Amino acid sequence: MKRIIYCMILFIITTMQAFGQNKGMVKDQLSIPGPIVILKYVYTLAWTSHPSPAYYKQEYISASDKIEKYKKMCLVDVLLGDAKAADLAKAKMDELKQLKQTNPIVNFEAFQKNGEVIIDFLISDNSADGSKVNIIERNVYRYRNFTDKNGKKGVMLFGISERAYGNDVTAFLANLKKTKAELTNAVASFAIPDVSIK
Repeated sequence: MKRIIYCMILFIITTMQAFGQNKGMVKDQLSIPGPIVILKYVYTLAWTSHPSPAYYKQEYISASDKIEKYKKMCLVDVLLGDAKAADLAKAKMDELKQLKQTNPIVNFEAFQKNGEVIIDFLISDNSADGSKVNIIERNVYRYRNFTDKNGKKGVMLFGISERAYGNDVTAFLANLKKTKAELTNAVASFAIPDVSIK
């Protein structure tokens, strides 16, 4: 039980979108064919991490983007073990509720589809006095349980993250009101490739 709780905490912490990333070795460890195409946007593997024996993280961006300051990113996180997708999704929602207490921009909605949980949420990085939004980030996360071809079980998080910086934040939010459902539906209906842990 303690191991499951530890893994859940690790998964929650490491799946929070950092507002700056360090470059890692780019090596596909999940046997996911690429590139990944969603809404005609092409995502290519750009960064990977394997911070613990049970946890894998891969990030995909377009050729014109940079990991450190991306506009659109596709991410795939895998946590091996007996955790349930619904439990990890609930932990994420609890984290967002906590963030909302100090940041009114934080907002989310969640729904279930075919045993999976999808969370659509908005977070921001604000100036110290809260008067300016430095970065706005919209994420659609899809949590699902899986068993790979070798019998390894776990939870996969598949998601799309979109960001705007500084002066582009207002336009980003205005556009979001018009196109919000489009990305949510695309992530919900995407045929996620099967993972195979090497």
